[in-house]
Amino acid sequence: MDAIMASVAGFTSSQIEIQTLYARQFVDITDEVEQIIAESGIRDGLAVVASQHTTAGITVNEHEPELFKDLDRFLDALAPSDDVYAHNSAPCGPDEHPNGHAHCQALLLSATASLPVIGGRAVLGRWQRVFLVELDHARPRCVTVAVLGA
Repeated sequence: MDAIMASVAGFTSSQIEIQTLYARQFVDITDEVEQIIAESGIRDGLAVVASQHTTAGITVNEHEPELFKDLDRFLDALAPSDDVYAHNSAPCGPDEHPNGHAHCQALLLSATASLPVIGGRAVLGRWQRVFLVELDHARPRCVTVAVLGA
């Protein structure tokens, strides 16, 4: 993962580049988010973590492999990839493929997560981690982290 950073007084934004490996992959980006917050120089404020994609979500949850299996089954049960989706009959570009299921699964997640920043650190609970959730297929993804405060 690579980060690109830009900033002005009281505001910093940075991007995390991620190469996902498979559908419904939970990519833990907590360390990268915390590094961006630390490098921002902002002591108290808010960090907004945003997916730049309609088939990848952002969530805060526990980093536990058995839980990922449960969440994978849950998302697939609600919007299975082998179901019929009108979106899949729409014309696709050269590097696109049918992904109606991934768009429907994205409705169940958020495209953003807002984290309080206190003392230059994200305020997360004991088990909380920040994830990009890949819902489509292996591909490059981009997450923007904006840190606002003083």
